[in-house]
Amino acid sequence: MTTEKRTFCLRLGCLSILAFALSACSSTSVGPGGQISKVKYYHLMPFFTPQTTNPTILFERQHYIYGAVSKEEIVDRFGHYYAFFWKTNDRTGPVTIKFEYLQAKSGLKKHVQEQVIDDIHRSNVSKFQVVGPEYQNSGRVIAWRISVLRGKEELVSQQSALWN
Repeated sequence: MTTEKRTFCLRLGCLSILAFALSACSSTSVGPGGQISKVKYYHLMPFFTPQTTNPTILFERQHYIYGAVSKEEIVDRFGHYYAFFWKTNDRTGPVTIKFEYLQAKSGLKKHVQEQVIDDIHRSNVSKFQVVGPEYQNSGRVIAWRISVLRGKEELVSQQSALWN
């Protein structure tokens, strides 16, 4: 195989891997009662400032730190921030948004955060964060799962690649 053909194959392989990664990140999860259209994630890492001139990346970091004055307040803001964009087919009655996650230092112990939503709109956003002492003691989030529930019925769910 010539060098030109080898370079072309490598580039083609990288492009197909990149296309797969992008489609996996932007995938829509559709269930019997709704859909999760987008998952937005940000990891505010301790004592790390991105080395970039792109103002949007620097703005997002400043957005999460905004209002913290002392060193302790800033350290308490470090962690993971999630925004889940979802819809349900039937907007009557309350639903529960259940966010389950595993952290690096807590082994297989599943952590759970829940939100009850009474006023369901056509498009909804639920935000969760793993910050402060929980993040400092148990480490980074390594896997997660989000579910939209009505009573005990699961309307729709989505999970990260490492969720078991």
